[in-house]
Amino acid sequence: MVTDIATHMQRKLNKNNGLQHKCDVRDFIAFSFLLVYNLTMNLYMVATPIGNLEDITYRAVRILGEVDVIACEDTRHTMQLLSHYGIRKRLIACHAHNEEESSKGILELLDSGLNVAYCSDAGTPGVSDPGARLCERIIEDGKHRIIPIPGASAVISLVSVAGNIGKSFTFEGFLSPKKGRRTKRLCELFSAGNAFVIYESPFRIIKTLEDIKEIAGNATVIAGRELTKAYEEILRGNVDEVLSNLKSRDKVKGEFAVIVIPEAVDDNDKEDPDA
Repeated sequence: MVTDIATHMQRKLNKNNGLQHKCDVRDFIAFSFLLVYNLTMNLYMVATPIGNLEDITYRAVRILGEVDVIACEDTRHTMQLLSHYGIRKRLIACHAHNEEESSKGILELLDSGLNVAYCSDAGTPGVSDPGARLCERIIEDGKHRIIPIPGASAVISLVSVAGNIGKSFTFEGFLSPKKGRRTKRLCELFSAGNAFVIYESPFRIIKTLEDIKEIAGNATVIAGRELTKAYEEILRGNVDEVLSNLKSRDKVKGEFAVIVIPEAVDDNDKEDPDA
């Protein structure tokens, strides 16, 4: 990119000044380095499908096709998405275990005049996924733009079909795998009185629902399993009913997004359409 800028500048200067001799390209390369390192580049935070590959925006596909580099949580996973849309790009890994170090490399790419997109494995980066530390690094540097490319999100997808859960809710994401910490946090969420949304794996969903039952046996639960995928399922009922349903199965499969409503929502808590 630097050489391209230098060549373009040289041609333009020769034309404007009517110069017949070739200017020293080394001077232009040196100047171009100064120019590039003062450019403001773009980091795009791109939401990707949470299951169904069709759940991606035209804009997201365009951006992924236009950027110079794509940073992603898992290069193999993102490669499948890119291959589906016929996109070939340089990929670099930026996941929970290397995000701090990888953020430095991404900043260097931006400083060198490259536009970068970031994708987590599924959904919106930074929402119970890597991406927040990367954004913080770019924000602290203060030179480049961070541009959101919105799209799929499991929490919003489930809320959209949940019915009335009140005016507000808390998004918690994944709870601690340790029972003590998990129970303590659940008590705090229930004490707030609002509906809350958690993510859970198939390996811990029953344990988590059992904890919820111990704390608030009358809680209402809306559990979305494998959202947007072929075997999508939404379970509704009090916590005991949903728990019994899952316990009756030979094996629980798929990731869960779960809305927990501490008690029945009063009509006075409904959103005012005229507000």
